[in-house]
Formats: sequence, structure tokens, C-alpha cells
Amino acid sequence: MCRSCKLLATGLVALVLLAAAPVAAQGKTQPLFHIERSKNANIVRYDAQLTADGKLDQREPVIAYWIMLAEDGHREELSWIEKKKAYGFTIKADPAAAGFMLTLVAAPERVITVRMEGDRARAELVIDGQPAIFTKMYIKSTEGLLGPKVDYIELFGKDLKTGKDRHEKLVPK
Repeated sequence: MCRSCKLLATGLVALVLLAAAPVAAQGKTQPLFHIERSKNANIVRYDAQLTADGKLDQREPVIAYWIMLAEDGHREELSWIEKKKAYGFTIKADPAAAGFMLTLVAAPERVITVRMEGDRARAELVIDGQPAIFTKMYIKSTEGLLGPKVDYIELFGKDLKTGKDRHEKLVPK
């Protein structure tokens, strides 16, 4: 290999390593819950972001994005309008729960606690009056002149004490 080719190859390897460095420093993600919709098979997934030492990332503990199952299953970021009007969330530290309080735009009346249990991140939510590990939300909607209208929302999870399935249906007023 010529000297110029070796320098070019070394430079490309260095660029690849530099580009990967923030990902390695950031740690990994763990799935928390997802939102399914009646409109199509695409889902919005919410993941906990962990630091390299396995703790919730204090700067950005939760991320949300599309999994385009109606297409080829690729990942897409939420648009600005989707974050503001439908699938976004606010999150703030909750020292009492040793985690975070997450409020979804789609269900602002229900606060979700995100915390670590051992080496696993989990989302906790009261479902049908009982504390549960929140796994899924289903939104049934119909298209209208002014955009989609939510007919109902269903919450799914596992009871924190018994491990049994929990389910609740919410109908907008």
C-alpha cells in the first residue's frame, strides 16, 4: 500500500473512532414502554438512556422515537410537531423516587415514574388504581376535519406486587 493510501486509511479509522466515542461514553438504552395507534402499525418507543456505569443519564434520561413497522421497521426521530402535540414529554428529577417524573403530552393527567430497579430501568404508572410497571399505551383515534380525534386510550402493564397484567381504558370527556 502506498504511503498516501496508508495515511488516508489511518485518518479514516481515526474519524470512525472519534464519531463512535460519544456513543460509547453515553452508555446504552433500555426499552421502557411504547405507544401503539389504530392508524397503522408504526409505534413510538420510549427508552431509558443509561450512562456507561448503568445509571439513568441525568441530562437526558429518556428518549422517544418512531419504529416504522408499517414500512421496513427502521427508526425515525419524532418531528417537532409530534413532540409538541402528541408523543413528546416533559421530565424532571424526582429524588423521592430515586428517578424521574415523566409526563406524556398524550396523557398529561398520568405521571410516569422512571427509575432503576437493580440493573433494569422501568416505567411505573398507576393503572386501574394499582401501581404497575407500564409497558404499553394504545390510542384509538378516528380522522376528522381538524385532524385525528382520540376515541380512547388504553394503558397496559404488570402489577408491581403480584406481577399480574393490569389494564385501564380512558375515554376523553
